Amino acid sequence: MGVDEGGVVAPVVADRPELRLQGTTRRPLLSVLDLVPVPRGTSAGQALHRSGRLAQRAEELGYHRYWVAEHHSMPGIASSSPAVLLAHLAGLTEHMRLGSGGVMLPNHSPLVVAEQFGMLESLHPGRIDLGLGRAPGTDPLTARALRRSSRLSDGEDFPQQLAELVAFLEGSFPDDHPFAKVKAVPHAPTRPAIWLLGSSGYSAQLAGMLGLPFSFAHHFSAENTEPALELYRRSFRPSEVLEEPYAMIGVSVVCADTHERARWLAAPQGLAMLRLRTGTPGPQPTPEEAAAHRYTPAEMELVRAITASHVVGTPDTVRAELVALAERTGIDELMVTTNVGDADERLHSYELVATQVAPAST
Repeated sequence: MGVDEGGVVAPVVADRPELRLQGTTRRPLLSVLDLVPVPRGTSAGQALHRSGRLAQRAEELGYHRYWVAEHHSMPGIASSSPAVLLAHLAGLTEHMRLGSGGVMLPNHSPLVVAEQFGMLESLHPGRIDLGLGRAPGTDPLTARALRRSSRLSDGEDFPQQLAELVAFLEGSFPDDHPFAKVKAVPHAPTRPAIWLLGSSGYSAQLAGMLGLPFSFAHHFSAENTEPALELYRRSFRPSEVLEEPYAMIGVSVVCADTHERARWLAAPQGLAMLRLRTGTPGPQPTPEEAAAHRYTPAEMELVRAITASHVVGTPDTVRAELVALAERTGIDELMVTTNVGDADERLHSYELVATQVAPAST
């Protein structure tokens, strides 16, 4: 496996949580995706401070990287500005890789993203990942407010935006380019590690053609996971960044001491996603609220479809399901997202995954 200057691929170390797969020496690393859930009865500020605590504990537990996502106009998710949150988390941690999972590039000027992540890389060299998506991360009306335009991009110009972003980060515009004299300041000595994110085949194919690492959103688009990964590997061309494909998937996990407790803690995810899909997002529901909700048959079917890929249970159950998923997909890294409102229970789930699901032992 090649190692890029941005640190996409790192050597396996003894104290890092990684899944041991039966009959193979391949060991997918484990990382964290934090959506910064805002439970009912709490504030976004409280949620953000709890994410700082989680990042510190994740580093202590040996998780490889910690990403935050860009979402807008969602009262139950406080991660609207990845660059700002990453600056905060970087000041609370020492060596764990930090990144965006992701920045939704169509919402931003490539120059602004280059400035933000050039600054992060300058402050914390060798630790910053820039994961990029082409979706808006919100509803069409909010996307319009973000972009100040009545014409919303369908993402088809994403390759051009990406090329412009890379040129700003590297200072590599040709002399005859209109932006040749524009500088993204600060310009870091090393470039943040660029990843492409996706929930379909578009970014998978583009990541492969460009020789970039690819992260797939298995946690909400599980039916497309294996086709997208196959397309990524088939399209892959070696680059200065990677000699061979490097793939990661995001997976929703709730791990607890008993099956009953895990299911109780996981139930609000289904209700929250149901409300989001039906245009009524709000603070993350409590388990009590989820238990009391009277689901229609149609709602129950939608919740089952949304949560079918979620991994919920005790450490033994979670390990078996994650190992099976990793073997089936052949991925190099699993990014665990635990969208539980109770901060202590969320922390405990990540602790169980690190110490019992994937113990860093012999």
